Amino acid sequence: MSDSDRISQVSRGRRVTVVAVLAVVGVLVLAFLADTLAASRAEHRLATAIAGAPEISQEPEVTLSGFPFLTRAGSGEFSTITVDALGVGIGDCGTVTRGQCTVTVRGQLADAVVGSVWGVAGDTSITAARLDAETRIDSVNLGRLMGITDLYLSTPAPEDKIGGGMPALVERTDGLMLSGTVPLPGSPEREGRYPPSASEYLSPTVRVSVTAHVTVVGGRVQIVADGFYDGPEEHFSDDVPEEFHSSVLKLFSTTLPGVPLAWNTHVSRAFARGSDLVLAGEQDHPRLTPATF
Repeated sequence: MSDSDRISQVSRGRRVTVVAVLAVVGVLVLAFLADTLAASRAEHRLATAIAGAPEISQEPEVTLSGFPFLTRAGSGEFSTITVDALGVGIGDCGTVTRGQCTVTVRGQLADAVVGSVWGVAGDTSITAARLDAETRIDSVNLGRLMGITDLYLSTPAPEDKIGGGMPALVERTDGLMLSGTVPLPGSPEREGRYPPSASEYLSPTVRVSVTAHVTVVGGRVQIVADGFYDGPEEHFSDDVPEEFHSSVLKLFSTTLPGVPLAWNTHVSRAFARGSDLVLAGEQDHPRLTPATF
């Protein structure tokens, strides 16, 4: 066999190998896309079923974990199912702020069994080894609930912990910082339609930052202001006459109304994370349905 014949055979062999590799890659890509599309359709199906639950105003975000998805779908078993519902209404905000308050509700099921994901409906029975539930109240809605329209919650990092520049990574039950404008004793809650933070509000007010801690007592979340903040974080420090200290701190303290957690989970703990107040609870071996989210 001449050198040219051997070179020709080698070239043909390489071309066959390249074509085979490309064919395998193409099949794998198509399989991945089909698996992803199937997962998206199943997640949408479950989200639609959950959207029928009371106070759910928009379709939630649903993630079914496990790859390949079609294998999981065949058994109806998933390592985790995560549901995030935004803008969940929790009722009227009180006397200072008009309108409805909303929260973000998350439920994460571990080792969940759904059955056929293609036939999920509002009354489909779902079981799991564990449910972790979290409801987040952002600063705006927390301020509405507390009657402080410009309230801002922040979570300073403890002095002995790195992470002050990444507040979302810091979780605390004490050392919280609440900032906002409140009326001094003798000033009304509102002047007509104007809250104390409005420029049209003319009665005496103070804009301050206070420290606070949060606890759960009898299933209700309590926020207690325990002093005026004077640390390194950016804060407000209007002068408060000493005789008004306790009155001002009281305005930054409250017991929140009942706030829902996913699937009627009881609140067992509360803490601040970044600029959110988080209420959390767990259930072991729950049996539930999408419509009761």
